[in-house]
Amino acid sequence: MPVKKDASGPAGKRGTSYDVARLAGVSQSAVSRCFREGGSVSPTTRKRIIAAAETLGYRPNAIAQGLITRRSNMVAVVISNLTNLHYPEVLAELTGRLSRRGVRVLLFTLSAESEIDDILDQIWRYRADGAIVAARLSAAQVDAFGKAGMPLVLYNRQMDDAPVASVMCESGAGEAMLVDAMIAAGMRRFGIIAGPEDSTVGEARVRAALDRLAQAGIVDVPRDRGDFSYASGHAAAGRLLTGQSLDAIIAANDVMALGAMDAARIDFGLAVPDKLSVVGFDGVAPARWASYQLTTVRQPVGRMTEAAVAMLIERIADATIGPERRLFSGTLVEGASARLAR
Repeated sequence: MPVKKDASGPAGKRGTSYDVARLAGVSQSAVSRCFREGGSVSPTTRKRIIAAAETLGYRPNAIAQGLITRRSNMVAVVISNLTNLHYPEVLAELTGRLSRRGVRVLLFTLSAESEIDDILDQIWRYRADGAIVAARLSAAQVDAFGKAGMPLVLYNRQMDDAPVASVMCESGAGEAMLVDAMIAAGMRRFGIIAGPEDSTVGEARVRAALDRLAQAGIVDVPRDRGDFSYASGHAAAGRLLTGQSLDAIIAANDVMALGAMDAARIDFGLAVPDKLSVVGFDGVAPARWASYQLTTVRQPVGRMTEAAVAMLIERIADATIGPERRLFSGTLVEGASARLAR
């Protein structure tokens, strides 16, 4: 049945779903199903509805659809500014994977992970269908998501004191690979550059490195702290190298490791890796630049973001699914910044 060309919406106004239904000669519910993900209409009917919608300039109203389905088709993503700055692949992957499922992202960025309280009320107001949070939460905050009826998945975070779904790159195994390879190469004098105190990921990496060193009998390990930035890594390395000789510096992330490398080479005249080995963790793009070729542990961002999105979509569809924890192993990247035992 061809589209009736003589039917249209009010002059000068964009057509409504009623106008589309009248022009296509179908029911209004058929129009609704046509533009709803997973809606069932025949190919012939869909073609007529799309043609009518194009003629009238009709676009489905996402807010109105949300009132009907009781879903906003929006997911809150909470990420720190530092993570987004130094690891933009995470946000790009999350956004792309959600978009391919017809879900839009409400982005909330934090200057520090401890600021999460300030944005929770905003998340409730937008009535997002769920949230992926790459920041530290308290047990009370996790419970608040439950009370709001909002499924939650933690990205690269995990909690032992609250039941919550999470995706995590296993820090212990990655740091063990780095530490073991350097100890096997004869290194004994280590320094560590930690991240901010409120970063659960950074603290977990530092603990893992210290535990592995302690197992090898190395317990007197000087430490300094940065904020995950290049400048802070440069400054921390300068403090660690002043007045003492080290074989290696372990940084809690790649960007601080790059700063440490430049401090060692430029400010202290140390050849890297002949006189000092430097390692990081993450696998960010600058770590592969020819002037650095950083030895690090690369996170499987693609697999981790796919798991986080899939877990959240499952819980939005079925609120009875319980918490689970998915751990992913990193890959050791042997660059030119550290002497490792072969």
